[in-house]
Amino acid sequence: MTWTNAQLYGDATMSHARRALLALIAASIVVLGIAAPSLAHEERPVEFPDGSGSVPKYRQGDPDLIVCKTDRADFQQRIAEFPAALQQRNLALFDRCQKDGFRDLQAAVDAVDKPGMNIAILPGLYLEEPTQPKPTGVCANLDAPDSSFGYQVLSWEQQNQCPNNDNLVAILDKQDLQIEGTGASRDDVIIDGQYGKLNVIRSDMSDGIYFRNFTVQRSTFNSLYILATDGFVIDDVLSRWNDEYGFLTFASDHGLYTDCESYGNGDSGLYPGSASDINSDREYDVPRYAIEITGCRSHHNMVGYSGTAGNSVWVHDNEFDHNMAGATMDSAFPDHPGLPQDHAKFERNLVHDNNADYYKHIKDGTCAKPPAERGYEDGVVCPQISVPVGSGFITAGGNYNVFEDNWVYGHDRAAFVLHSVPAFIRSESSLAKQADTSHHNRYVGNHLGVDQAGKSRPNELDTWWDGQGEGNCWSGQDGRSNPPVLPSCGDKAGEVSGGSDRVVGEPVKLAALMVCAEYSAQDRRLPAGCDWYGATGLERVETQISLAVAAVLALVGGVLWFRTLRRVPLGTIVYAAGLAGLVLSIVGSTTAYAGTGVPAVSLLLLGAWWVVTGLLLRSRWRGFGWVTIVLGVVTLLDAFDKSVMMLPWTPISPAWLRTLLGIVWVVWAVTAAARSREQVRAALA
Repeated sequence: MTWTNAQLYGDATMSHARRALLALIAASIVVLGIAAPSLAHEERPVEFPDGSGSVPKYRQGDPDLIVCKTDRADFQQRIAEFPAALQQRNLALFDRCQKDGFRDLQAAVDAVDKPGMNIAILPGLYLEEPTQPKPTGVCANLDAPDSSFGYQVLSWEQQNQCPNNDNLVAILDKQDLQIEGTGASRDDVIIDGQYGKLNVIRSDMSDGIYFRNFTVQRSTFNSLYILATDGFVIDDVLSRWNDEYGFLTFASDHGLYTDCESYGNGDSGLYPGSASDINSDREYDVPRYAIEITGCRSHHNMVGYSGTAGNSVWVHDNEFDHNMAGATMDSAFPDHPGLPQDHAKFERNLVHDNNADYYKHIKDGTCAKPPAERGYEDGVVCPQISVPVGSGFITAGGNYNVFEDNWVYGHDRAAFVLHSVPAFIRSESSLAKQADTSHHNRYVGNHLGVDQAGKSRPNELDTWWDGQGEGNCWSGQDGRSNPPVLPSCGDKAGEVSGGSDRVVGEPVKLAALMVCAEYSAQDRRLPAGCDWYGATGLERVETQISLAVAAVLALVGGVLWFRTLRRVPLGTIVYAAGLAGLVLSIVGSTTAYAGTGVPAVSLLLLGAWWVVTGLLLRSRWRGFGWVTIVLGVVTLLDAFDKSVMMLPWTPISPAWLRTLLGIVWVVWAVTAAARSREQVRAALA
């Protein structure tokens, strides 16, 4: 039987006021442990384009402007292996370029004086020497705010005034411009920033821009950056070896990444951040996407794909492999238009073996060196933010995302990770927004734990979910997940069976996320207790919490048993069951038993202990006895919630009630156990 969310929750759906109150409680808990993250990307305030543009088409024919170098012998050597026709074309263009061409791309861009022009870049290495020097004069003393990364956040007017302060090549307000390398492959034309500029190429408010067939590399932030643009194409371009992003497109619409490649980047290879939020008021019916990404490979980065406010992005038929994580989308960073993130669709992607651990370069000090000395070209990556290593897809606060028909395998953590991000993390204080993420994410028809040849390549978990959100569902998963029981997707988008509507995730999982969020690349701070950075066994915060709770309950429960029930056989039996449950709670907190039935068995034993103990004690301590019984019942409900079906109509998990009641019970139990033995004997007589 499958129900829609409306049928499942009916009139019991929480009011805005109730949701806001619970969100405030959740936010108050979370804020105790999470410091607001620094910005992943800081830019002048921008708005989305009006959406009147279109994806530009590739134009063939002779270029309007040509960029080349002057060394004919070097040029002939570069094209020596080209097919004959391509050789002849390049030789003809080279001769023409010697007469009226340009030696640097920036010079050619500056010569563009009308829409619809084409620039051809001939095979060669372009260092853009005229724009490499640091700014002088007025440009060295601009009045602009500093970012948390140390660069100035320039206004549009300041970018025009000093276009090469941050950018090796600045393309500002050039409409329908096409820039294409003329080599046999993208490796034949290389534009190299040599770590001297924030961006190697920046295209800003240049609608209809088309980049094709070249390599761009070695920046202190982005190789290729497209901002506030309606209509762009990145076609057969390679980006590599950057502090942050290979390709960054921001606050843009009608975009296409196709047949691209990116590797060696400290954040992500592909970053369609703040894509135009054209579907924010819709459910699953999406008439069009703002950006399409297809045929690309992103590998050996911190993350293959990422998108803060990566809205309305269609990502299909790509490969994300050998990163720390395959693909992420989030609502975690302030000042990104379009938050919270929504409506990305991932289908037919190959996402595998994303287990690289580049945090070692933070630990050993490699990433504290200047960028040119870190060894990016030899495989070093300096991860800029916290990410759960060994994950396929991560959704950190997003809504109405669809994951369908992807191949996801070979991950040491999980194929899918989903968790909430309260709005205050992105500097929004409205109570009504604090639980506005991680709703209606749909995972259907994916191929998990097996490669395309049918070989078994299991993920440690199919799904890790903190439990927060409404309308999330999964189908077609045969492996272990945490929690073990997940809401199921119906045939129709929006249909969910066994769903929940919770404003806050599981307490222990939230605690782990809090600890892991304290990462700082700049300060070389790797949070102790977080297994994202290598913590194992008793080092993990989840296991430490379970061990501490078990120790307290075993001690307090033991004293209570000794002073009240040690002469009652049933009391001794259930206390032994409780001890077994506490041991299993520690075992169940380890990674080896995540997603198994061990935590549920632990809760069953603990619930039985408390229920029976309460029944035995209520004749003498009526209030304490009933609190003990209620704690046991809530614990049994928590076991049901985690092993059979998530309880509907419950805005918070039973684990929260169990935690709060457990604190009350411990205090009351200590008080009860402190009473004299004579009083206890008299009460039981």
